[in-house]
Amino acid sequence: MRWGLTPLLIRFLPGQSPAGPWSFIVGTVNVDVQYARPARPYAAWRTLLRFEVFISVIIGGGIGLGWALTGAHGAFWPGWVWFGLAAPIWLQGSVLWGLRVPRGRRFLALQLSASFALAVMFLVIWMLTGFHYFWPVWPILGLGVLLALHVWMARDQSAAREQALTARVDVLTRTRRGALDIQAAELQRIERDLHDGAQARLVSVAMSLGLAESLLASKPNELPGLLVEARSTTLAALDDLRTVMRGIQPPVLADRGLEGAIRALALDVAVPVTVSGSLPGRPPVPVESAVYFTAAECLANVVKHSGATAASVSLRHGAGLLSVTVGDNGHGGARLDGGTGLQGVAGRLESFDGTLDISSPAGGPTTITMEVPCELSSPKT
Repeated sequence: MRWGLTPLLIRFLPGQSPAGPWSFIVGTVNVDVQYARPARPYAAWRTLLRFEVFISVIIGGGIGLGWALTGAHGAFWPGWVWFGLAAPIWLQGSVLWGLRVPRGRRFLALQLSASFALAVMFLVIWMLTGFHYFWPVWPILGLGVLLALHVWMARDQSAAREQALTARVDVLTRTRRGALDIQAAELQRIERDLHDGAQARLVSVAMSLGLAESLLASKPNELPGLLVEARSTTLAALDDLRTVMRGIQPPVLADRGLEGAIRALALDVAVPVTVSGSLPGRPPVPVESAVYFTAAECLANVVKHSGATAASVSLRHGAGLLSVTVGDNGHGGARLDGGTGLQGVAGRLESFDGTLDISSPAGGPTTITMEVPCELSSPKT
C-alpha cells in the first residue's frame, strides 16, 4: 500500500504544497516518504503506472479470491481477467524501458521492447487457449522480420554516420593543423618585419643618441645633425610599426567593415580593380579578417603572376553563406597545387569551414570564388 499510494498522495502532505490541505488518507495510513531523490524522466507516467499496478493487484487478487470461494470448476476464467489487467501494464513497462535508451538508438529500442512484449502476450494467449496449434509463431516471425529489417537499416545509417564523422574529424584535424601553420607563419612574418624594420631602426636611434651623449662635452656642434638623424629614424620606425599593425589587423577593416576595406584595398592595387556587390551587415570579426586577407592575397597574385590589365571583386551574402569572387583577365593557369599562395588561402578558409573554387583555363580569364558559412550582424544604418 505504501508503494502504490505514496506517489499519488505525497502532494497532500501538510507543508509540502502551497495549497495542499491535510489528507485524511495520508494522515491515517502510515507511509514512509523519502525526499531529495533526483528527478527521473517520465516521473508522472511512472507514478501513474505504479498506481495502476497497485489497483490491478487488488482487483486481480479480489477476483481470484472470489473464484476460489465460490468453488467454481471448469476453465480458470480469472486468468483472462489477469491477462487483461497485466497487458496494459506490460506494454507501458516495455515502452518506458525503450525510452531509457539515448535518442540515437531510441526508436530501435522501442521497437525491440514492444516486439518482445507482444511476443510474450501472444505466447500467454496461446497458453490460455489450451496449448493447441502454435499459431504465435507467425506474428512472432513477422515481428522478428521487421526488427531485423530495422536493425539492418540502422546499421547502414550508423555506418554512414560513422563515415561522415570520420571525414569530419579528418577535416577538423587538417584545418586545425593548417590554422596552427598559418599562425606560426604569421608570427614568423611579424618577427621578421619587426627585426628587419622597426628593431633595426630603433637600434640605430639608440646608437645615434649614445654618440650624441659622448659628443655632448667634446663636440657639441655636431649634436643637431645626430638629433635630426635620430628623429627621422624614429619616425621611420613608427611607420614600420604601423605597417606591421596593418598586417595584423588593418584599421580600415575595423572602421569600415569588409566591404569598405576591400574597396580601400582595391585602390592600392597596381591593376585597376572593380568592386561590386554589397553586404547588408558585418560578418564575425575572425571571418571578416580571414576573408579580407584571402582577398588581398588573391589580388597580390593578380599583380605578380597573372599579367592581367584589369581585375574585379564581387561581394555577396545569401542563405548563410558569404561569397567573395576575385577575377582577372590574365593568362590563366592558376592551380591550387601550383604554389603556396593559393594553398595558404584555402587553408585559411578551411579553418572556418570555407571553400575555395578556382576556374583558370589556359589563356584566362581566372575566377577564384571563396565561400564561408556565417551570419551577418544587424543591417547597416
